[in-house]
Amino acid sequence: MNHDDRKLIKDCLQGQTSAFGELVSRYQDRLFNAVYRLLGHPEDALDVVQEAFLHAFQSLNSFKGDSEFFTWLYRIAFNSAISLKRKRRILLSLDPGGADDSLIDPLDDSEYTQPGLALERSEEETKLQAALNRLSPEHRAVLVLKDIEGRKYEDIAEILDVPIGTIRSRLHRARLELRDILYPKLD
Repeated sequence: MNHDDRKLIKDCLQGQTSAFGELVSRYQDRLFNAVYRLLGHPEDALDVVQEAFLHAFQSLNSFKGDSEFFTWLYRIAFNSAISLKRKRRILLSLDPGGADDSLIDPLDDSEYTQPGLALERSEEETKLQAALNRLSPEHRAVLVLKDIEGRKYEDIAEILDVPIGTIRSRLHRARLELRDILYPKLD
């Protein structure tokens, strides 16, 4: 485990809650981006990230330190995100009116420097996010963790608490499904 994280966790467990604030500052953006990719809605992602940090703070004494703190935190957040996604799916199937699937991209200051490229990238990201939204939570999670976040198979298996073989299988199926969504076959 990262030496800085280990020290911050130790300080927090000794009553210095500002040390946990440093962990939050260090990881909140990365965690938000990963959860946002999984859920597709910034408000839901903020809720899940906040819940994950609260859960991590309350359970910090159970963190053993045999993995990276961030991996442990990811696991908490991704489990919450997948649970929320499943709940929403059940609610949506009960709601004949449907839900608003509009996507809101976070603002990027660099977009103002090259508006043509920024618009093209925004359209591509919107298309990708819409395709990700159509995947199952399990497939979306492995795609986000591996292809967007660049995590190792071992980390993904630990975060999602499934064997590496399952991760490889889900990733393969998810990539095929994503390809079919983004590039449908014309008959």
